[in-house]
Amino acid sequence: MKRPRAARQPATSVSAAAGADARVRRGSAGLRQAAALLCLSGVAGLVYQVLWIKQLSLVVGVDVHAVTIGVSAFFGGLALGGWAVGRLADRAASAWRLYLWLEVAIAVLGIAATLALAHAAAPFAWLEVRAGAAAWVLPLALVGLPAIAMGGTLPALMRALRGDGVTLGANGGRLYAANTAGAIAGTLLAAFVLIPLLGITGSALVAAALNALAALGAWWFGRALADPVEAAPAQASAPCASGQRVLALTLYALAGAIALGYEVVWSQAIVQFLSTRAFAFAVMLATYLAGLTIGSLVVARRVDRARDPWGVFALLVVGAGLVALVEFAWLGEWLPAAQQLVSQRALGATGNLLVATCASFAVAALCIVLVPTLLLGAAFPYVVRLSVDPSRTGTGVGAVLALNTLGGIAGSVLAGVWLVPALGVIHTLGVLACASGLVAILAVAFGDGAGRRARFAIPLLAVVALIVAVATPVDRLAALLAKTRGGDLVFYEESRGATVAVVEQGKATQRFHRLYIQGVSNSGDTMTSLRYMRLQALLPLIVHNGTPRASLVIGLGTGITAGATLQYPGLEQRVVAELLPAVVRAVPEFQGNFDVSRSPQVDIRLRDGRRELLQSAQRYDLITLEPPPPSASGVVNLYSREFYQLAAARLQTGGIVAQWLPLPTQNRDDTRSLVRSFLDVFPHATLWTTELHEMLLVGSLQPMTLDASSIASRFAQPQVSAALRAVGVASPAALLATYVTDRAGLDWFAGDAPAVTDDRPRIEYTGWVRRQDFPPVLSELLDLTGDPPLKGASDTLYQDIRRERATLHTFYAAGLDAYRGDRAQWMRDIDTVMRADPENPYYNWFTGGRPAH
Repeated sequence: MKRPRAARQPATSVSAAAGADARVRRGSAGLRQAAALLCLSGVAGLVYQVLWIKQLSLVVGVDVHAVTIGVSAFFGGLALGGWAVGRLADRAASAWRLYLWLEVAIAVLGIAATLALAHAAAPFAWLEVRAGAAAWVLPLALVGLPAIAMGGTLPALMRALRGDGVTLGANGGRLYAANTAGAIAGTLLAAFVLIPLLGITGSALVAAALNALAALGAWWFGRALADPVEAAPAQASAPCASGQRVLALTLYALAGAIALGYEVVWSQAIVQFLSTRAFAFAVMLATYLAGLTIGSLVVARRVDRARDPWGVFALLVVGAGLVALVEFAWLGEWLPAAQQLVSQRALGATGNLLVATCASFAVAALCIVLVPTLLLGAAFPYVVRLSVDPSRTGTGVGAVLALNTLGGIAGSVLAGVWLVPALGVIHTLGVLACASGLVAILAVAFGDGAGRRARFAIPLLAVVALIVAVATPVDRLAALLAKTRGGDLVFYEESRGATVAVVEQGKATQRFHRLYIQGVSNSGDTMTSLRYMRLQALLPLIVHNGTPRASLVIGLGTGITAGATLQYPGLEQRVVAELLPAVVRAVPEFQGNFDVSRSPQVDIRLRDGRRELLQSAQRYDLITLEPPPPSASGVVNLYSREFYQLAAARLQTGGIVAQWLPLPTQNRDDTRSLVRSFLDVFPHATLWTTELHEMLLVGSLQPMTLDASSIASRFAQPQVSAALRAVGVASPAALLATYVTDRAGLDWFAGDAPAVTDDRPRIEYTGWVRRQDFPPVLSELLDLTGDPPLKGASDTLYQDIRRERATLHTFYAAGLDAYRGDRAQWMRDIDTVMRADPENPYYNWFTGGRPAH
């Protein structure tokens, strides 16, 4: 019996089916390859971004306006690239080849921009004085040109895939996720590996190598996928009308503004749960990008099958705003407790303090940042589906990216420069949440075919966001800061660029105020702070060879160092460079600064220290620094060899630079590098101890002679002696007892340590220092102590210096006893100190005596 023959299909049907199968197979393979390339490109792009933001702060200054303009140039380049290259991609013979040349351009321009930015600070300052705003063309062009090529990579590869229009949203979501996943890797790689090991230029070379690898991959993959697949009529969903596409693009641009506004607010508000270290910012940014990646990936599978894309898009946008606001309203002491628990568990499991600390950062970022960014990331594939014409994929995707990026620029400027200073963090979040609700309402009101559920739910969620915004106390973060720091809030301002707070702390008999910037302790008016900060100004003025007339203090802080200059009567000009206006307004809350912020004798200039030295040709007899520790993000460039060269160029003949040298904030090798960078510029240098934890480097381009009679006469000035006696320095001998060593001793300590430079700012990326690491460094430096080489000193003076030094070093030994937990030896050493100098207010501070006034 014969089997029935299968019905024969027409040849055209077989051919069409085969063509469709080929398109599916080619599209699937191309998607994987394009995703891999965009992941590589994302790694390189974020490495460049981290590097250029660091370099821009040295070129245009770290003022929030300057950095915002510089960073906006980068994002503006991305927007222009997305728009222009997207249009070009639709006309290109081979989108793979176009992508190849884009990666080559990024590599070449990226290296060129990095090298040019390293030398652009002085030309920019020169141009700004002579050409005004036109000088901004220089930094804007340097970061904007390579960013144009970066912005075109995603539209080019979307055009290379093109496909049948059915999977447009899915492809867009997956490629966006791949690119953002690469950005996460780039963020972490830059902070944890590349910059610490290779520096700025070396990191840029690695990024360029990744661009070159992506270009090579495009050449290899493009050979197999050289002929772009023509778009076929969409099967799953009809394309949106032109008006609907414009609406989707407009709303996504507004969503981009809201998203970048959130990032600005988060970066300012979350820091009290993190730190000012670069690692903390890297973890937060990685979490932000992870949310975008995961959100985009999750919806990529179902976006093209969604029956109500407008409604889903609206829910995602309004949900992100509401969640972001509710999370801040929900914040409490539970978060620091959770961070501590996770940190302890991580430390127990790994024994690594850096891992444990970053784990605590991750807890804060996950609790505050992750969920809203998941929702924002999920919105991208829906916008691609709603706004991109399958026949013009490159143009459509480019427009989506361009408008979203331009919206992001506007949002970051609006939030950082205007909203936060005017309304505060909580109310700014409320404004952003309500704006999210408005975008969602517009989406369901004017979007084509939004479902009934969305039309009901969106206005309801928007109203809930408004209620939460109004109900959340504006001082929510301020109260939490004071409570977690165990004190009472006396000053709080969410200002442009940073949040500044002053908290009263301490025991009933020893109350003091502490300055918090971005939730991180900077300094205070305890006896220890009063002592080292007054010495920071008065010691170099007293030992100066000439007659000091002009001084510059970099960093106002509590105002104690700058205020000490008011007590030196010979000064005719006192200049202070301070970055944050809110810090100036907080200074009256601190004791011991002689009301410096209101003094007509002090010229307070609101700019960062390097910018002041670059823009002004004024020369000084003393430049003294009281910046945050070198491990804080962005501060290391006030400890670099290039900074000291700049400072040296602004000294009068015989002028002095006095650099604060904290010891517990970095390990021994990094302290040696800090000393080496100072010695590389100043051939004549000495080291002085100003407090148990602090030392002072004093350097000059000319020999520094310590003249005993000059020091005695300057110390005898009533205002000078009163200011120093109040902090335990009662005589010239007590002052000279703080001398440690000269250039030879410093050279021996620094040894062959590499200098800190602008290109190698590795101290900013050093690991956390354990409490037990400080005592050996202090002991090693104190072992270098010798008699100061005094001109015209009597034997009696040297005897007095040695007696004062013995008491001071015994006090330091007691401090090291406390670090070891040896209370019995601490009691013996403190008893020796108090019998030798019972009236010393510095020593009495630690034994329950009265504080200085």
